[in-house]
Amino acid sequence: MSAVSADRWYANRRDRGWTCPPVPANVLAFHRSLDGYAPTPLVELPAVAAELGVGRVFAKDESSRLGLPAFKALGASWAMHRALAELSAAGRAEVGPVTFVTATDGNHGRAVARTARLLGHQARITVPDGVHPAAIAAIEAEGASVAVVGGSYDDAVAAAARDAAAHPGAILLQDTAWPGYETVPAWIVEGYATLFAELDEQVRARDMQAPDLVVVPVGVGSLAQAAVAHYRSRPDQARTSLISAEPVTAACAFASLRAGRAVTVPTAVTTMAGLNCGTPSSLAWPYLRDGLDGAAAVTDQEAAAAGATLRAGGVDAGPCGWAALAAVRRALAEPGAREHLGVGEASVLVLIVTEGAAANPAGLGSASPYNHQASAARPFTSRGFR
Repeated sequence: MSAVSADRWYANRRDRGWTCPPVPANVLAFHRSLDGYAPTPLVELPAVAAELGVGRVFAKDESSRLGLPAFKALGASWAMHRALAELSAAGRAEVGPVTFVTATDGNHGRAVARTARLLGHQARITVPDGVHPAAIAAIEAEGASVAVVGGSYDDAVAAAARDAAAHPGAILLQDTAWPGYETVPAWIVEGYATLFAELDEQVRARDMQAPDLVVVPVGVGSLAQAAVAHYRSRPDQARTSLISAEPVTAACAFASLRAGRAVTVPTAVTTMAGLNCGTPSSLAWPYLRDGLDGAAAVTDQEAAAAGATLRAGGVDAGPCGWAALAAVRRALAEPGAREHLGVGEASVLVLIVTEGAAANPAGLGSASPYNHQASAARPFTSRGFR
């Protein structure tokens, strides 16, 4: 049973004894083998802790990940590694140029394009109406071709799937799942596990145990699935509460939890473009249903206010990265939420800041630092993919 305490906060009364399988142990080692790999920072935000009335608040800052301004390269690199390994195992000892196909609101497509380029492969990326021209230019700068389709993110996913099916040898590398297409999305989720493995090490380095609360932005739910798989597969971290953060214009996880089943919601334009998804991944949904402690939906205005707070604390996040702070503000203001989440005056909270300001120019104005060209950061190479 679950309970609704407000229109934009949902307290999920999950079975506290539920567990799930862990991700493969070799994912972190794989990422560490890549040139350019480094753990992303864990930035303390004492002013936010004081505001929220908790012990400590940290931001896991994904503004620079493997040369790109968002966490998505973790999933794209691991999934591409697995896909190419399967081709090799199937008898293609020397895998020639492969075309990887995907749909995106920005960050995932750029990560797929970057990874494919560095490995000598090709990428075709489909984007829905409303993706900022600068985001498209950044994907094209990675050497990928980009097709813009009318409609929503879900429409773009369907178009990318048709594209891959129409071209023998193309590989669909999509970060959302549906019945019959779950293997590749599962690999992408496994790739995201590195973020939380790093977080464990960073928390321990500060002489702390597992966080009391982790807040995760949700589009189709793959990153949140990775968070659930991490914290619900380990008895020593079972006490960590998890809540999702979404825009009110695309709150599919919130609506699904409230309905008790996966549902599709209509979407509208939001500055949080990477979260503008109307349908949960079929692979992620059972994890969200059974592993999340709550869901919060936030407005663009609330997200922008959170962004200003993050900048003041030294975290230069993009709109999707603002969502976690906006969501925890929304959640902890609701009656009974602190008790439900186990949050008190000494609690440690972690906000997953999924993108930097350079990832998404929406809402940032003409002074956006968005990088229209391929990042000049030292890239990872193919040595970890053999």
